[in-house]
Amino acid sequence: MIRNAPEWRIDDDPVDYPAAVADMDARVAVIRNNAARELVWLTSHRPLYTAGASADPAELLTPDRFPVYDTGRGGKHTYHGPGQRIAYVMLDLKARKPDVRAYVHALEDWAILTLARFAVRGERREGRIGIWVVLPGGGEAKIGAIGVRVRRWVTLHGLSLNIDPDLSHYAGIVPCGIAEFGVTSLAALGQHVEMAEVDMALRDTFGEAFAAFGLDDPEGQPVGSASFSVQS
Repeated sequence: MIRNAPEWRIDDDPVDYPAAVADMDARVAVIRNNAARELVWLTSHRPLYTAGASADPAELLTPDRFPVYDTGRGGKHTYHGPGQRIAYVMLDLKARKPDVRAYVHALEDWAILTLARFAVRGERREGRIGIWVVLPGGGEAKIGAIGVRVRRWVTLHGLSLNIDPDLSHYAGIVPCGIAEFGVTSLAALGQHVEMAEVDMALRDTFGEAFAAFGLDDPEGQPVGSASFSVQS
């Protein structure tokens, strides 16, 4: 069965992280039972660190700085906070295309296509998860993080893009376990955009990025705010 296009939810205000995880868990359960549409949820959180399934405690450099949450997604430590757009994606891969690698590739494409709308070239790097940019003065920095969990073929978590966060907050961790490269944002690269513009770009590029999953002709409109590990 191929599902209809996902529902979209967009939050204007930060959402409590544990509540967001609980909402994802509940939504995934009903998606799996064909009792709800899939969901693309654009949101943000107050400053916090998350620890993925392969996080090294030694890479949490200042554990008392912000709340720290263990999470079932893949990856290591990452930061979430204001000025960052988080996209939680809940798709039924079994109904669409049961290929986790292709799904992660689509998330990367989504970030790259979105950044291109703001004249920023996002790139993949072999052996380094996430989305990277070449800095004007040389060197590279990370602008987007990806962390995925799949439960009974329904996806959780997803993508975060740095729009204009406080980049000093990353000093409390080794981001994604990669110490030799820094992090950046659209604002740090000279692109000062409103979050609504980012949301529109994410909406506009979603179908192209996920065309292989039958999402090349998304329907419906975003709604206002209302509220890689695999599990069999």
